[in-house]
Amino acid sequence: MGKSETMVFSNQALKRLIWPLVIEQLLAVTIGMADTVMVASCGEAAVSGVSLVDSINILLINVFSALATGGAIVASQYLGRDDLENANLAARQLLLAVGFLSALLAALALVGNHSVLNLIFGSAEADVMENSYTYFFWSALSYPFLGVYNSGAALFRAMGNSKVSMRTSIIMNVLNVCGNALLIFGFQLGVAGAAISTLVSRALGAFIMVWLLRSKQHHGDKIHLDSLNIFRFNWSMIRKILNIGIPNGLENGMFQIGKILVQGLVATFGTAAIAANAAAGSVCSLPQIPSTAVGLAMVTVIGQCVGAGEYEQAKKYTLRLTFLSYLCITVLSLAEMAAAYPLTSLYSLSAEATQMAVEVILWNGVFSILIWPASFTLPNGLRAAGDVRFTMGISVLSMWIFRIGASYLLASVFHLGLMGVWFAMFIDWFVRTILFVWRFLSNRWKGRAIR
Repeated sequence: MGKSETMVFSNQALKRLIWPLVIEQLLAVTIGMADTVMVASCGEAAVSGVSLVDSINILLINVFSALATGGAIVASQYLGRDDLENANLAARQLLLAVGFLSALLAALALVGNHSVLNLIFGSAEADVMENSYTYFFWSALSYPFLGVYNSGAALFRAMGNSKVSMRTSIIMNVLNVCGNALLIFGFQLGVAGAAISTLVSRALGAFIMVWLLRSKQHHGDKIHLDSLNIFRFNWSMIRKILNIGIPNGLENGMFQIGKILVQGLVATFGTAAIAANAAAGSVCSLPQIPSTAVGLAMVTVIGQCVGAGEYEQAKKYTLRLTFLSYLCITVLSLAEMAAAYPLTSLYSLSAEATQMAVEVILWNGVFSILIWPASFTLPNGLRAAGDVRFTMGISVLSMWIFRIGASYLLASVFHLGLMGVWFAMFIDWFVRTILFVWRFLSNRWKGRAIR
């Protein structure tokens, strides 16, 4: 069993960690769908404009979310070896680094609003672009708040306390939906109303996270902020966070850049294809909710196991959690495929867009069941163990060679249109699965813990 027969995480501890994460991820996806449905009342151009900007938003958000994950892995490993001093130092430096970077990204997005959108999506129709400009401006203002919130949530998850981020997420999402209803339907602000509502809810989430990390009632959670005076760089600790965060950030960033390029290709297929892609993307994310939650939990579980030197337990938990991911996504994908038409009808799409979206949903369900967990849940165990450079290299190469290259080949050369883009993505998943399974079974991920 390794160093100790005592399990790092009991079954009860795993349930306490995973269930709040499932609820949080469910809220994130369903609220995102509610946003899209509300915006859909403003027309297909509004839905398409929001969809285009969200591909950029996700890219920028993932850059500093990766740092949050890096900080959580570092903190988890220190907690695994009961080094509370360094765990708290990692927390302070994480908030400093992510706060600075997210503010910088927000400034760049505000300055480059029109030029960035025109460069990437200039072929989209004029009314789609107008909605894009408005949505990008307001959503960029929320980046610093989201960065702080993500960092706080990651730190609480690192301690095994996922209820905090779940409860905060509930508050944020309720505020977001109510704000959308008021600003979109009441004040007729369209996509601007949706973005302003998101800005306010993220600002509240950031405030709650900082307050809870300062609160005495959470000092039993081992990580807390003794002082708000965090503007003091500790370069040694920041390097440790960046050693995990930068490869993770590059992986996520390049992944999203690839998706943006593919989104630009989709934009050339017309407004119906853009809207179908947005609707199908939202629906297809539903079966992934529990698996995504399991992947987040894996960062905490494997991080603490590796910090404690329990590599055999780390391997056992990785297999167990990946199997759980397969079980969840299989059940939910089958249900989603059976309800493809009713789910798609929520988006008020044209008949052409509806047919395209349903076809995508059915094929996505098949490949999600076969290979999604091995492609996305399993590598989180490798990352939590510190094997981030390998996961980065495979993810980036597979994205650029298979998802992007095959997208243009299948969509443009073989004239498969939107479906060609999704088949290219499935090829990417398959390649990732083969290489990540090989890496895990080879045991080459061991011995890479934070020093």
